[in-house]
Amino acid sequence: MRQKRAKSYRKQLLVYHHTFKFREPYQIIVDDQIVTTSNDSSFDLTKGLERTLQAEVKVMITQCCMQALYELGNQDAIYMAKQFERRRCNHNPKDPKTPMECIESIVDIKGENKHRYIVASQDIQIRRKLRRIPGVPLVHISRAVMVMEPLSDASAKVSRRKEVSKLYEGLNNPKPTKEKPAEKEGATTEPKKSKPRGPRGPKGPNPLSMKKRKRESNNDIDNSKDGVKSSSNDKVDGQSNTKRRRRKHNSQNKTNTDDKPKINEATQDIPTELTTEQANSV
Repeated sequence: MRQKRAKSYRKQLLVYHHTFKFREPYQIIVDDQIVTTSNDSSFDLTKGLERTLQAEVKVMITQCCMQALYELGNQDAIYMAKQFERRRCNHNPKDPKTPMECIESIVDIKGENKHRYIVASQDIQIRRKLRRIPGVPLVHISRAVMVMEPLSDASAKVSRRKEVSKLYEGLNNPKPTKEKPAEKEGATTEPKKSKPRGPRGPKGPNPLSMKKRKRESNNDIDNSKDGVKSSSNDKVDGQSNTKRRRRKHNSQNKTNTDDKPKINEATQDIPTELTTEQANSV
């Protein structure tokens, strides 16, 4: 495929991508005539569609088009069509519709291409009808070359209208918020009351960093059952059970106490003060 033609096809697909939300892999509906044409000319239909659209494709055929191939009796074309995915058209197989009516029924849904199908057909009547529907890309084979038709007037009009709306609205405007559904009559809405937050106090210690509590011994458990509380800080008769620490005196203090004069025991018993009668007698 020539570079100029590939560039034009790429531009058309960008319009379908932005305006009509087409996505890869593209879903392509083929009819019975393009299958027989590609089989007669030994043309690989799937590879040709991928080369023309420059993307992954998913080729599908309807049951009514398959019935039209069965009526022709071309076994090679039937074998080629069986390799494609079958698109359910919900038409009675005993009373099938023509390929034009079948393809139009699955593409034209309320005036738009709802399922975003690309139609590959050799029937000019089918292509002429589908040009009236906006957003329907059309492909056909011309002289062993697959050709993609330019934008139809309906598709170009929709694309132009959308571009003008973007120009006036502005691309950077925020999206409008969806309005809430109207409430039922008589229903009263009360605002939710927020819970008052109290002052933040100091956080507690990390339980993983705290020292584990010692297990109580059997004696303590027995005392606790009898109602007696045992603790290391309890006092008995106003005295503490804990032993006081005695300070050790230096050797110098001991020598000083040894150098002091000793007092006789006899002199210790003599009273210091004497009565007046004892003083006179002396």
